[in-house]
Amino acid sequence: MKIAVIGTGYVGLVVGTCFAETGNKVTCVDVDQNKIDKLRNGEVPIYEPGLEELIGRNVAEGRLHFDTDVAAAVREAKVCFIAVGTPPDEDGSADLKYVLAVARSIGENLNGFKVVVTKSTVPVGTNKKVRDAIVGVAGEDAPFAVVSNPEFLKEGAAIDDFMKPDRVVIGTDNDKAKEIMLELYSPYVRTGKPILVMDPASAEMTKYAANSMLATRISFMNEMARICEKVGADINHVRKGIGTDSRIGFPFLFAGVGYGGSCFPKDVRALVRTAAEHGYETKIVNAVEAVNEEQKHLLPEKIAAHYDGDIAGKKFAVWGLAFKPKTDDMREAPALTLIEYLTSNGASVVAFDPEAIEECKRRIGDKITYAHTAAEALQGADALVLVTEWNEFRHVDPEEIKAPLNQPVLFDGRNIFDPARMREAGFTYYGIGVS
Repeated sequence: MKIAVIGTGYVGLVVGTCFAETGNKVTCVDVDQNKIDKLRNGEVPIYEPGLEELIGRNVAEGRLHFDTDVAAAVREAKVCFIAVGTPPDEDGSADLKYVLAVARSIGENLNGFKVVVTKSTVPVGTNKKVRDAIVGVAGEDAPFAVVSNPEFLKEGAAIDDFMKPDRVVIGTDNDKAKEIMLELYSPYVRTGKPILVMDPASAEMTKYAANSMLATRISFMNEMARICEKVGADINHVRKGIGTDSRIGFPFLFAGVGYGGSCFPKDVRALVRTAAEHGYETKIVNAVEAVNEEQKHLLPEKIAAHYDGDIAGKKFAVWGLAFKPKTDDMREAPALTLIEYLTSNGASVVAFDPEAIEECKRRIGDKITYAHTAAEALQGADALVLVTEWNEFRHVDPEEIKAPLNQPVLFDGRNIFDPARMREAGFTYYGIGVS
């Protein structure tokens, strides 16, 4: 099947590449000529495990192409995926200007029946807005159907999520579009995972509901962790105690310093805004966001308490900058809140992250110092602050990380170290929700 994917950001690149991997002919389109040139030269602008190799193979085998010509890609394609950004507006709502601009471009280049798929995360009602935008330039009788097909990709595991989905959600009221989408996704659900066909509004709502539920679990556990610290309980034991309940399960029950990234913060706020536009004030979802923002300040609070509010002149080693492991994404990363607190209060920071250093430089420049290795970051630091739970940080020797430090002080923002072991090694240890 011939496919056009418009937008070569995180979602567009993963979607286009994975469709090419199953034999489709895919053209990924972007208005940024520099980005397209880099992709043609094998330079992938994001870090996602396995993506660079997958792109290289499909380009070499002639199934995957990169271009700036939206018109040509649309005219050639049977299915057009809209995968451009929907950045949050000032009021928290999703900004649809890029989505609707693409829709108009598609409308201007219809040369036969097209399935137009919104893959970008969009609020309820966008399906109709996309249809209206196309009709506005192509006319009411134009041959097309709009489908809502939300993505459920976890950064760091996006290829597996696409190739082996828990489910595929398709929102359409057009039978022809439905059959085309079922055919397109059939290679990915051969193990029996469902393709759920529903109305477009329900498909759009499913994406926000899913992310808000996962965000709720994170904020709930972070609030429980705060209570654990007050009463002398251990959140790690509590997690096991509730996670073994089959009604609850273990995923997304780890306490930490808050969620970040491209999905949860934006989608939670957009859901709040969507509800408000329809006359409903969310309560649970508002609390989820409030708890998360508060949680990002927990490490600064612990650091301030340890040093009696005076960190001027102190040097902190920070391990982890990305909002989660296996990505270089720093959008709304807790590390940014921590760094702002440390540097604005007179402390210096030496940071290491396996993938996100260049992204951090792009965001905050030389506000901090960057180490080439985790060990280098420790040299002469007054404390170590663990922010992102990369695997390479998990099994370090306490003596090896203690030796380069001026003082053996450890702030573990993800509870990846054994508190008893670290304390036996002489560390002053601070975790999240542990005594």
